[in-house]
Amino acid sequence: TLVLFHEIMQLNNNVTEFILLGLTQDPVRKKIVFGTFLLFYLGTLLGNFLIITTIKTSRTLESPMYFFLFHLSLSDTCFSTSVAPRMIVDAFLKNTTISFNECIVQVFSLHFFGCLEIFILILMALDRYVAICKPLHYMTIMSQRVCGMLVAVAWVGSCVHSLAQVFLALSLPFCGPNVIDHYFCDLQPLLQLACADTYVINLLLVSNSGTICTVSFVMLMFSYVVILRSLRNHSAEGRRKALSTCVSHIIVVILFFGPCIFIYTRPATTYPLDKMIAVFYTLGTPLLNPLIYTLRNAEVKNAMRKFWSKKLVSDDK
Repeated sequence: TLVLFHEIMQLNNNVTEFILLGLTQDPVRKKIVFGTFLLFYLGTLLGNFLIITTIKTSRTLESPMYFFLFHLSLSDTCFSTSVAPRMIVDAFLKNTTISFNECIVQVFSLHFFGCLEIFILILMALDRYVAICKPLHYMTIMSQRVCGMLVAVAWVGSCVHSLAQVFLALSLPFCGPNVIDHYFCDLQPLLQLACADTYVINLLLVSNSGTICTVSFVMLMFSYVVILRSLRNHSAEGRRKALSTCVSHIIVVILFFGPCIFIYTRPATTYPLDKMIAVFYTLGTPLLNPLIYTLRNAEVKNAMRKFWSKKLVSDDK
């Protein structure tokens, strides 16, 4: 159905490719962009790979919290990969074109893994709420089967959201302008190029992506307020440990949702600041997440030390 719809819409489009202007057109600055974001991307891959590998191989990290952290690192890796490699390569090229089909694929992957990260963050907040507010029922409520079902729902929900974005993009008629003043394809910059009134589509975009970001952020912040209030009934050691975990989660939520809300809850107008804000949530947050979760989590750090010490010993043999 999606392929057929695409073919029908392409009959009304004269544009077969887009030109991405990237972050800058200055040759010197493009070299800086290349070096800086290559390091960012490699750091993202390394940090998230360490977390994924450690959680998969460690017997001490089998609780639901680390199960969700595994999927958060996986979504971070894929989310960053949907944008960073092309951005880095384009910094070296003079002709930075992207085909119509590649643009649509990027829209799908960007929204799929971005939405998946949102849902995983909600599940992590749910996990902390049950662990802190209902500790006696924790293993019953957050059983392995329940956690698996919740993650499966998150993946399906992300797919539905991203398909909605793709259908909106495919419904846009393009008849000439094809220069995207951005470093990746997304619905907002595409709306600027459409040869038709985009009011309704823009309204659908805000009601879809904007609502998901805003409602999820409010839900998460409210849940952490409830969790922090409930810590008054815990021991000093319990409060310290729970507070450390919740603070790291709150930092991630603010860093990710702040830029997303700014981008997706307003009309499709492009500001010079948009690209730098987009850099923060597409490349910055996936890089910061492993640092936040490992530096503030003693269990993860200890598991990493054990894993790599065993790895070094086995390599020496």
